[in-house]
Amino acid sequence: MLEAPASARLIEAFANTVDVELGTDELDTAGGLSAWLADQGLLDRGRRVGAEDHALCLRLRTGIREELGVHVGDTADTALLAGADDALRELPVLITVRRGTGDGGAPSPALSPVPGLPPVRKALAGLAIAWSELTVTGEAARLKRCAEHGCAWVFWDVSKNRSRRWCSMRICGNRAKARRYSAKQAATSTGRPA
Repeated sequence: MLEAPASARLIEAFANTVDVELGTDELDTAGGLSAWLADQGLLDRGRRVGAEDHALCLRLRTGIREELGVHVGDTADTALLAGADDALRELPVLITVRRGTGDGGAPSPALSPVPGLPPVRKALAGLAIAWSELTVTGEAARLKRCAEHGCAWVFWDVSKNRSRRWCSMRICGNRAKARRYSAKQAATSTGRPA
């Protein structure tokens, strides 16, 4: 089984802060965002998130979820993608030629938030870096939003050919197949082609 890299696990968790089925959103408030970023180790606990940073984060998440939900034959909402791109432009990242040593002599990555960013923007830039790593390596293609619109859960596709459409074939896949079967039966009983 192909294990998801840390960047994929972070983006998957970020995208899944929205639960379509339950109608919940962990990031619906600035306080919720602050707590979630702290839980992910991106922000010191108790750090306040302002309204502007909260809105920026929601634009980024909405665009990422939209991109992950594009299946064969679908078209993405370009306004949502543009909103996420605008959010990414507000989260500058420093790219270095080689890894160096950061605070305390620990190795620093080739991608890092621009020095001097306020703490919340630095945390959000961490999400931007994770997304960038996935897209540059092509691994973003393994992160998908479930094709069952009532679910829309984001999952890591472990199939060899990256063709999985549902987070769970047993639940969401069966729902979709049952609906198609019912529609076909209804069409057949009314004499219309399916």
